[in-house]
Amino acid sequence: MIHTALRRAGSAIGRALYRPDLRGLENIPASGPVLLASNHLSFCDSVAIPLAVPRPLRFLAKAEYFDAPGLKGRASRTAFTALGAVPVRRGGGREAVDALDLGLSVLKDGGAFAIYPEGTRSPDGRLYRGRTGVAHLALTSGAPVVPVAVQGTDRVQPIGAKVPRIAPVGLSFGEPLDFSFGYGHMKTGRARRVVTDEVMDAIAALSGQERAAGYNPRSAED
Repeated sequence: MIHTALRRAGSAIGRALYRPDLRGLENIPASGPVLLASNHLSFCDSVAIPLAVPRPLRFLAKAEYFDAPGLKGRASRTAFTALGAVPVRRGGGREAVDALDLGLSVLKDGGAFAIYPEGTRSPDGRLYRGRTGVAHLALTSGAPVVPVAVQGTDRVQPIGAKVPRIAPVGLSFGEPLDFSFGYGHMKTGRARRVVTDEVMDAIAALSGQERAAGYNPRSAED
């Protein structure tokens, strides 16, 4: 109950301060499993998207946000829990599999889950090639994918900035993409690549970003 109240209060404060340009919220199903796939410009994307979406939303956040000691750590843990964050250890191998399994459990329970297919924040504002975890979630769960484009959050909180600024913010939610059929004839790897590319094309159409040819390099900060 307290987390719901905090989320509602945060949403009201955020809308009052930033007056975000919100488009396409009607494309998010009111119930049932749905996967939101967004571009990633800033740390505050993980605040802006959950506060804008009109239903509870789960997403992955690094476990350090939940583990910090003292009053600051408690405040961080409370805030991220209210936003719907699921703590996960960053890394490859087993950690990556565990992260996807968490997403699948949310979707199989009929929930809404958000993911950044680029893997980490764009260092230069371009849209990088998507990693195929988003396709794994979509094809395995059968959940529709709503493409999301955030704009302006890199001016609110650029990479490395600790304190957010006031700047115009926009969030656009595209029409749901259905990947529940039509890919069974493909090999698993090929199907995931095709689906991921379709999701990234939809995000690009909403965001208007320049496309980068390769993957986004992971930074030590992320």
